[in-house]
Amino acid sequence: MTATIRKAEVLEVRLPLLKPFVTGFGVTDSRRTVLVHLVDEEGDEGWGEAAALDHPYYLPDTTSSTYAVVQEYALPLALAAGPHPSDVATALQRIRGNTFARAGVEQAFWSLAAVKTGRSMRELVGGTADAVAVGESLGITETVEETVEEATTRLAEGYQRIKLKIQPGWDVDVVAAVRAAIGDSVMLQVDANAAYTPADIEQLARLDEFGLACIEQPLGWDQLLEHAELQRRITTPVCLDESLRSYDDVRRALDIDACRNVNLKPARVGGITESMRIAELCSERGVPLWCGGMMESGIGRAANLALCSLPAFTHPADMSPASVLFERDLVAPTYEVGADGTIAVPKQPGLGFDVCLDRISEQTLRRYESA
Repeated sequence: MTATIRKAEVLEVRLPLLKPFVTGFGVTDSRRTVLVHLVDEEGDEGWGEAAALDHPYYLPDTTSSTYAVVQEYALPLALAAGPHPSDVATALQRIRGNTFARAGVEQAFWSLAAVKTGRSMRELVGGTADAVAVGESLGITETVEETVEEATTRLAEGYQRIKLKIQPGWDVDVVAAVRAAIGDSVMLQVDANAAYTPADIEQLARLDEFGLACIEQPLGWDQLLEHAELQRRITTPVCLDESLRSYDDVRRALDIDACRNVNLKPARVGGITESMRIAELCSERGVPLWCGGMMESGIGRAANLALCSLPAFTHPADMSPASVLFERDLVAPTYEVGADGTIAVPKQPGLGFDVCLDRISEQTLRRYESA
């Protein structure tokens, strides 16, 4: 892979959702995300997605700040170091935090490398699975009955796990109702999006009776010690999300037993290279690992699917297809969940999906091209 980059651009696009998604952070009715597009001198292309959220309530990164960091720092560093993904990943380590920006730029170079070598991204990362087991994440609804209905519908569609968003005042009752409706054999977990405090430990302990696979990010995004104390006082495995932004974060959390289950989002930890290191660590420690979602378009999902094909990923991923999330995705054909509750991992060289340039053009809010 010796061709140089002829064109590099950053785009912010808007993806309207089919219906509002409600979590402890609030209501989301559209998705703004950042894309990175590379074209080399031979005309081959690479795509990446820097999938920070629109707001700073999940982590400090936002769509707007990520766009700025990609444009001003991450892309220039990568262009100077590339085009090999390993060189890009090393160059981007200079940037503190800003993991979404780093991940989007790095993914573009990974997908370009896959095109150049005639290999799929799954092959490039060393994945082996042909299909990925998936679960569905359900937002907070107006009534418990509505959540129960959605959970049973998703299971009938083939999903292998249900995840419920919870917050104070919307936890034990809805979990009890869903568990009663779906039975004890279905994998069920909850995600608090850091909505609780250490004062809520007794309330969280009430969830132990429902046989949950885990309770995800119950406390603050920077409360690692508090999560360790919570894990000592409940039997349900704690899963961390926002607290884990790097390999070292995961290692520290496991060392102090702050979690017994890991949600890995490639965008949150800085990209594919760091994700592979974390996957190896979890495999060595025997820790359940699964891939979370950032409501990415199909461009970002391509990297997630490739990583999920690694043997270290042991639990179903959050991988809702675009037909559930968006009015229109940015790739075609879009991926779907099969009757067996899996999504096929793309085998085509490069990203694995055809990027719909017309849709991107229609949805672009701003664009920058590197000189």
